[in-house]
Amino acid sequence: MTEYRNLGRTGVRVSPLALGTMMFGARGNTDHDDSVRIIHHALDSGINFVDTADVYSQGESETIVGKALAGGRRDNVVLATKFHGRLGDDPNESGNSRRWIIREVENSLRRLGTDWIDLYQVHRPEPGTDFDETLGALTDLVRQGKIRSIGTSTFEPSAIVEGQWIAERRGRERVVAEQPPYSLLARGIEREVLPVAQRYGLGVLSWSPLAGGWLTGRYRTGAEQPASSRAERQAARFDIAAPENAAKLAAAEALAVLAEEAGLTLVQLALAFVLEHPAVTSAIIGPRTFEQLESQLGADKVRLSRDVLDRIDEIVPPGTNLSARDAGYTPAVLNDASLRRRSA
Repeated sequence: MTEYRNLGRTGVRVSPLALGTMMFGARGNTDHDDSVRIIHHALDSGINFVDTADVYSQGESETIVGKALAGGRRDNVVLATKFHGRLGDDPNESGNSRRWIIREVENSLRRLGTDWIDLYQVHRPEPGTDFDETLGALTDLVRQGKIRSIGTSTFEPSAIVEGQWIAERRGRERVVAEQPPYSLLARGIEREVLPVAQRYGLGVLSWSPLAGGWLTGRYRTGAEQPASSRAERQAARFDIAAPENAAKLAAAEALAVLAEEAGLTLVQLALAFVLEHPAVTSAIIGPRTFEQLESQLGADKVRLSRDVLDRIDEIVPPGTNLSARDAGYTPAVLNDASLRRRSA
């Protein structure tokens, strides 16, 4: 039986495994009927938390989720989606502005076939937009009943704190959840993000708990690299010649050995590890096929011993990202040299 967890301090109870739907649509499973069957199986297996985003296959993922929740399933699902990514050629068809948020929430509601979104998340920070502008628009949507709660994704600790400060000082709705990347190979958020989330009572929904496929058991030294649409789109993140990827491969193999010794699959070890952290509410799984979903269901029932957790810490030290790319977001000040240098 699924043991549901509190989503921060909202009073909403959600399953430890959340169904991520990024792989439904053009960038993954293009068969809508098959994708709906996968979603239904997840719901029938006890998952009540579904996460998507407007930018996933340019809205197609939301449309598929809407089909899956039609016919009476919507009321029993905690539905989350996100905004920020570019959805058109117009310069204002993206970002965190009031103008875009007010427009895009209507598009998401239409695609999802629902009157409300349980958790509406800012998909990435946007330094050029005042965070109060964003929270002001989201607060209006909460008060209109179109969204229930506000979340962020891949925000820096300082930005998470800023959001809490704005809510308190300016009378905005409070951000109640953060969605960061977290896995056995990407533990950087253990340094500050997770402690900050605990301090402010935020729910944490970790994305990429299988490290983009590195922790599925498919990547082995000396073996031909498996075909992957993700690897085709992001070749640099899977190039074994790169030192950080070689380190990930070595760690994944050591973790696979540890999983086998513990009587687990590597997938089970990876998901159980993420769910072991007391700050984490749910781990977002993102299956493309029915078989992938089946391999991940039940991982929330696994409990890791202290010895296994200690061994994990030896393989990948706490607070460590083996690849900087796995942080999910690089602050603008690191990408734009002009922000670090005085003008000549």
